[in-house]
Amino acid sequence: MYKKPWGGRFKKQTDKLMEKFSTSVDYDRKLYAEDIEGGIAHAKMLSRSSIIKKSEADKIISGLNSIKKEIENGKFPFREEFEDIHLNIEKRLIEKIGAVGGKLHTARSRNDQVLLDEKLYLRKQIAEIRRLLKKFALNIIRLCEYNSDIIIPFYTHLQRAQPVYLSHYLLSYFEMIKRDRQRMQDCLARLNVLPLGAGAGAGTSFPIDRKLLAKLLHFPEVY
Repeated sequence: MYKKPWGGRFKKQTDKLMEKFSTSVDYDRKLYAEDIEGGIAHAKMLSRSSIIKKSEADKIISGLNSIKKEIENGKFPFREEFEDIHLNIEKRLIEKIGAVGGKLHTARSRNDQVLLDEKLYLRKQIAEIRRLLKKFALNIIRLCEYNSDIIIPFYTHLQRAQPVYLSHYLLSYFEMIKRDRQRMQDCLARLNVLPLGAGAGAGTSFPIDRKLLAKLLHFPEVY
């Protein structure tokens, strides 16, 4: 049976209800691709910084790619006792390639690992939202072009005020969508900063290369 990190403090096993309450793998499993992407970059950095051997990094990367295929093919053995996607992947990696899999967590805290996964995921979602907003805005432009001669009543305070072109009215929504895309871009600028390497808050004593990590993961800045 898997021993919890706090297992040395208690004589009995954690209550099943508590384990059910604290597990998050049912919903954070959607971060699997980001967790593996971050793990591969971290393994490459550890190798290039001479913290682990290149042969070890190659073995870890191969194992992570194999796990990704397992998840995508619906063959990955998700286990609630491992609580979240991060530990599920880590334990599976060790099962597949042996103890060397544990070296992936060298100079990495669960804290910055979780934050990295969330940032990578949100970055993709923002890109998709901006793409859909652009598509929406272009459809409004097409509606304007097809209805350029239609006149409608414009209302103020629920009362008819003056006649306006439907196309002009629709263009007001185009401007709203344009601002929404700008807001998404602002969000991207705020989150697009590499957290990996910060550890639990005080960094690490290992000679890691955070600039290399940022380059591998396409972050323009680091914390």
